[in-house]
Amino acid sequence: MMDNRFATALVIACVLSLISTIYLAASIGTDFWYEYRNSSPPENYSEVKATWDDFTGEDEKSYTEALFRWNGTIGLWRRCITMAENSYWFNSPTEMVTRCVSFSLSDQFMEKYKDPGNHNSGSDLNRTYLWRLQFLLPFVSLGLMCFGALIGVCACACRSLYPAIATGVLHFLAGLCTLGSVGCYVAGIELLHQKLTPPEEVQGQFGWSFCLACVSAPLQFMAAALFIWAARTNRKEFTLLKAYRVA
Repeated sequence: MMDNRFATALVIACVLSLISTIYLAASIGTDFWYEYRNSSPPENYSEVKATWDDFTGEDEKSYTEALFRWNGTIGLWRRCITMAENSYWFNSPTEMVTRCVSFSLSDQFMEKYKDPGNHNSGSDLNRTYLWRLQFLLPFVSLGLMCFGALIGVCACACRSLYPAIATGVLHFLAGLCTLGSVGCYVAGIELLHQKLTPPEEVQGQFGWSFCLACVSAPLQFMAAALFIWAARTNRKEFTLLKAYRVA
């Protein structure tokens, strides 16, 4: 029979694991990892079409400058700007709409250049691999947690608590992947701003999607600690009890 302490620890660990999974999935699927706020957006709305053409292209410099000008947000898979719905000069564009463009899989693996927009400046390996890791690691983290949950289900079916150690280890590795993704994203943004400095009137900040990923990592670590503690301590007590009965 399982001690109440271990059962409580496992329930808390499962709840933490579920919450961290929801947070991480929400952060991957939303576009608010980084936000730009322009205090004086462009007043010449005849530039809307040209801006949209630049924004939908693959040139990093063009779409980043569009993010600066039009209160843009960027996530792991999409980038969005808020711009006027009417682009005609004789209309007064009172309504603003948010338009988004998704990064294709080839965009995620595209090389970053030392001088953004200049293909002759050479490849910037640091930014290239940081960009790739920032979107790969969250999926690795989710995969590890799902595999850990599968092991936990098998452990319940076998009525054994010892496989929970493997679940804890997988959650710990998932936490490292999530933390690595957050670190890669921060480093990538800082390196980009060193090359493309936002104008003075543009304020940049990390958004709530980024915060969800930051919260998810410690939840994964806490779940891992509870899984490993419950499994190891229960195993030790069971071994001691068995030895006592034999004696």
